[in-house]
Amino acid sequence: MADIPEVRSAFDLGETARLTKTIVERDIATLAEITGDFNPIHINEEFAHRTRFQGRIAHGILSAGLISAVLGMKLPGPGAIYLSQRLNYLYPTRIGDTLTAEVEVTKWSMEKNIIHLNTRCFNQDERNVVEGEAVLLIEPLRRNVVE
Repeated sequence: MADIPEVRSAFDLGETARLTKTIVERDIATLAEITGDFNPIHINEEFAHRTRFQGRIAHGILSAGLISAVLGMKLPGPGAIYLSQRLNYLYPTRIGDTLTAEVEVTKWSMEKNIIHLNTRCFNQDERNVVEGEAVLLIEPLRRNVVE
């Protein structure tokens, strides 16, 4: 049986966490398979080259997924449940870009177990590609679990 991670119960305003990943062809292909989003802007170079982007771009939800990974694994971490996520897409992501997803605590309500965080992804040139805000519920674990 895997170890059950500890669920945090307190957070500091301004606290941050990050995760970095380089986007590869396989990421785009896998996301298209999972979601069914085969928009040619993501998978067809000839089509994408004729658009304003002049080449393929990654699915926007890929950067959102990196934000989700930071929220679920680092800050606030295991036990956190999404209530909402607002995202503004600012700049395209391409194969070979290195994205860093970053979250920052802006509000913490211990009484309600609700946390608000600014969220963003930026690329290797430190250009923001997506920014927004997430609100999560910190779900306390039950202590008496029958195995």
